[in-house]
Order: sequence, then structure tokens, then C-alpha cells
Amino acid sequence: MERTPSFTRRDFVVGGLVCAAGAGTSSFAAVKNSAHHNDAEILELTATEALHLMRSGDLTSERYTAALLKQCRKRHDLNAFIWLNDEHVLEAARAADRTGKGVGNLPLRGLPIVLKDNIDTAKAPTTAGTPALRDNRPRADAPVAASLFSAGALLLGKTNMHELAFGITSNNAAFGAVHNPYNLAMIPGGSSGGTAAAIAGRLCPVGLGTDTGGSVRIPAALCGIVGLRTSSGRYSTKGVVPLSHTRDVVGPLARVVRDLILVDSIITGESAAVEPVRLKGLRLGVPRSFFYEDLDSELSPVVESALAKLRDAGCILVEADIPDIEKLSAISGRLSYFECMADLARYLKDSGIPLTAREVVEKIASPDVKKVYEESVFGPKAPTAESYQHALTVERPALQAAYREYFRTQDVAAIVFPTTILPARPIGDDTDVELNGKRLPTLLTFTHNARPVTSAGLPGLSIPIGQTASGLPVGLEFDGPEGADRSLLGMGLSAEKVFGRLRAPAV
Repeated sequence: MERTPSFTRRDFVVGGLVCAAGAGTSSFAAVKNSAHHNDAEILELTATEALHLMRSGDLTSERYTAALLKQCRKRHDLNAFIWLNDEHVLEAARAADRTGKGVGNLPLRGLPIVLKDNIDTAKAPTTAGTPALRDNRPRADAPVAASLFSAGALLLGKTNMHELAFGITSNNAAFGAVHNPYNLAMIPGGSSGGTAAAIAGRLCPVGLGTDTGGSVRIPAALCGIVGLRTSSGRYSTKGVVPLSHTRDVVGPLARVVRDLILVDSIITGESAAVEPVRLKGLRLGVPRSFFYEDLDSELSPVVESALAKLRDAGCILVEADIPDIEKLSAISGRLSYFECMADLARYLKDSGIPLTAREVVEKIASPDVKKVYEESVFGPKAPTAESYQHALTVERPALQAAYREYFRTQDVAAIVFPTTILPARPIGDDTDVELNGKRLPTLLTFTHNARPVTSAGLPGLSIPIGQTASGLPVGLEFDGPEGADRSLLGMGLSAEKVFGRLRAPAV
């Protein structure tokens, strides 16, 4: 059932955000000043720019949506979608154009978005990338999706993902591997790889993913876009195929931070505008131990250059480590492996799906995911109830306390570090990857830096800072205290001006 929107103060704030953000890029100016819109220029528009042009009458939703659909067909090699709404989204765009525009109306009217295919939608299947749920048709939209649809957003499609969100490569044996737009032989990251690839590939300007162990920030980093892991509990996870209720969150991905703010404002209803944070005098923690150890040899100089740019912009970089962070964050696996079956069973029951969690797991197609369940959920490595309870009630609070103490004693607004310690690796390296001449476990290596805050429930923002000598994107993560999501977004507005945007991937 769709909600009846009630946009008042929030609508004007979001409308102001759209209008204020519309004046920036050359693509925006070209589309605004041209009677004949060029597809390439339209595809470069951010969500806020596209909305501004639609409100002013310089661009229709139908024209914008048609350009995106054309790009979706052109870049089918990315395999970003499990389900593409090519039959009905143009009709919805025409309806949006007919029903009018204006700040006092629906703030996302006519804007196509993508959703990771573990987020329930009533008008499209929700497969979670796994065979057993291939025909799952939810009875209602997940609240996060409903809030965007009720604001006028259009569903362009449901994006491909790592099966059951249990991995970071998005090499899905049931629906095919997602490819990195900057190098088709490489992974896009995961598990929200399809959303990230679609946005980086200019198939859509903005979308939602989910993040348990880094599944929003890792694909954002590897695909050269921005992604926000929200504070635990900030967005509803109802109607989302779960992995771990303690660690799961929903988070937005886009090409610019202002689009993240737009989505965040709609989902949370927060009316206060997010302003760029003044970088001069901003104290940022740089915990070299753990977060900067054994960085890939091509990635490391890009990271150090980014830190130098922040320093030159006036940031005070506080080189201080978080005591015992590696030991304290080791609880993540126990939380997920213990919670996943009960959480999945609860989702199936609440959704009226006549399957057991075991029946879903038995049909898993991806070997790496099957192995996780056989070894770490059911098998010899499975956590006991006692070890899970200790992790949840003793070790997790200790981890949270360590973060609070770090922010307090170092007087820093955020912690900064490379989102991943290595850039994208070849599709097929599902078990182990190469890092500085060694073969290491793929999942643990890619989630190394993104993992700690997931158990603490803190927000994290990944921003692109450049590319390696091989042309692969690199991301820098800003982690903040609990509830500091909007502050991080304000830092992101300022930081992305320092780093600039990555060039579009070659077609």
C-alpha cells in the first residue's frame, strides 16, 4: 500500500536543495541552454540537477528517463540489473510530466532511481540474488522504498548483487557477475555492486544499497562514486531481506554528496539543511595502525595524496590509533553468522513466503556463499550461542566505547582512512585475492577497513579521491560518531571539492 505523502517544511527544504544544487556542472548548463538535449550531457546530470531542470521546464522526465533506458541497453555488459522496468517506467515518466511541477509538490517527481534487489517492492520481484526467491513478489514496498516513491521517484530497476548479500564481489552464479564500469574484467565490489555499477556507468543517478560489512562503501569506492553507511537504526530495515539485524543498514549511493543528502532528507524527514563543513581547522583522526597497514602499492600513493590535499585545505590530521581496534572488531563474523538464519526465517514468515530458511539456503548457486553457510553458519566454524551472546553484550559495547573514547580524547570530528586496502580485483577471485605479492582471503581483505564500524553501528561515508596508475578508482572513508550522518555529509560536500570528480568510465 502506498503512503499518502505529507510534504510541508521538508518539501521546501528539499526543493531548496534541488534548486541550490542545480547551477554547477557544464552538463547542467548545456542541457538548460539547449533546445535539443544531448544524451551524453543528460547522462552526466546529478539527481539534484535533473530535478532542477525538470522543475524549470528545461527537461522532461520522459526525455531524461528515455536517455537512461538507452544507456541501460547500451551498457548491458555491466549486468547491473536483475530486473529492468523498461516496459512501464517511461509511462510513469510521462504521467509525472503531466501532473505538474513545483517546489510545493513532490520533491522527487519524475526522478528514476534504482534499488538493490534485496529491498522489497510491490511492483517488482525481490530476489536477493538467490534462486529460491526468483519469483518472490512482495505484498508491499519496504518503508525506505515507499518514502522515495511517495516523494515522486520512479523505479528504473532492481539491481544485481552478491547472492543473499553474503560477499563483496557481486559475482553472482544465479544472475551473472556484475562488472566494474572502469574495467569490465574487474569486480564492482559488493554486495551492492549492481547499484554502484549502474550509478557509475551513468545508467541512473542515485539508488539504495545495503551495508552489513561494507556493502555500500566498498562498491562506492571500487566504482568511483559516493556511498553512505547510515547509523544503525537511522533507516528502517523492514522489508529488506536480512543478513544480520545487528549490523544491517540501508544506505544511498550516488555520484555526488548532494544527491546523498537529497535521499537522506526524504527518507528521514530531516528538515535542517546540510551545509559544507569548513575544512580549515577541522580535526580528522588518522589511525595508521590497522587501517593503513599493507596498503596496495598502487593504492597507497593515491591515499597519501588525498591526505596531503586535506592538509593543504586546512584540515588538522591527528595521527592517533584506536587501541585494540583489530581485536575489538573481530566480533563481526560471529554476529552475522549466528543471526542470519533466524533473521531470514523471520523475513520469510513476515512476507508470507512458503519457504523455510533452510530451503532458501539449499538452493544457493554461488559457491563462495554456499561455503560460508556450510562452514561458518552450520559447520565447524559456526559460533555458539554463548560466544554470540558474549560478542553482543560484552565485546560490542567495548568496541562502541573505544570509538567514543577515541572521538573524545583526540577531539576529532571524523576518522579518515582508505575505504579498501586494495583496488578492484579480477572477477572470479572469489576465494582469495593478490595483495602485494600475497594471496589473502577475498572477503576479509576487502572488508578489512570497512568492517569495524558495522559492529559499532556508526556511520561511514566513502568518497572517490582518484585512480590508480591502472585507472581503478580509490575511495577515502570518513567515519563519525553515532548519529553524525549529516555532519559527515557536510564534510563530504567540502571534501569532494578538494578531490574533484572522477572522469566518466570509457564506454
